[in-house]
Amino acid sequence: MFLPHPVIMLGQIVIRTGLIYALVLLGVRLAGKREVGQMTPFDLTLLLLLSNSVQNAMTGPDTSLAGGAVAAITLFVMNHFVANLSGMNRNFRKFIQGQPAMLIHDGTVIESHMAKEHVSMDELERALREHSIASPKEVAIGVLEVDGSMSFLKYDDVKPEALPRRRVRFLNRKQ
Repeated sequence: MFLPHPVIMLGQIVIRTGLIYALVLLGVRLAGKREVGQMTPFDLTLLLLLSNSVQNAMTGPDTSLAGGAVAAITLFVMNHFVANLSGMNRNFRKFIQGQPAMLIHDGTVIESHMAKEHVSMDELERALREHSIASPKEVAIGVLEVDGSMSFLKYDDVKPEALPRRRVRFLNRKQ
């Protein structure tokens, strides 16, 4: 029986792993913003099953140490490449990381932004409590950051002349 040359098999692993990396990166990006610490049991289960399901797609029939090493090295190289490109190219960074989303403006919760970002009122209230804020009414600006964390500026923290009279440019796009 004819077996493919080992170098060809390792090259296929590089290509397969690169494609799977790009697919999973796109899937995670489309899934939305959420910190690792904020992952629900559902999110963790999905992540574990996803990693198991794509493993065979990356290495194919090759279960050798060399095949696994090539897949791992390819993942590290791809991750390094994406990180460097994100650091150099603002448009690529926006595509990969997304943009912050304003959730509270001038004490008012922006429900359309919360729905788009899949943030529940319970999650928002929990984040407010973590920042020692009793109510959205105390918040001048509340933002869901690209890393999934929420940041808030209380009226006490900003000068009146610094408050935006309209939404911040990057958050004022049509939703």
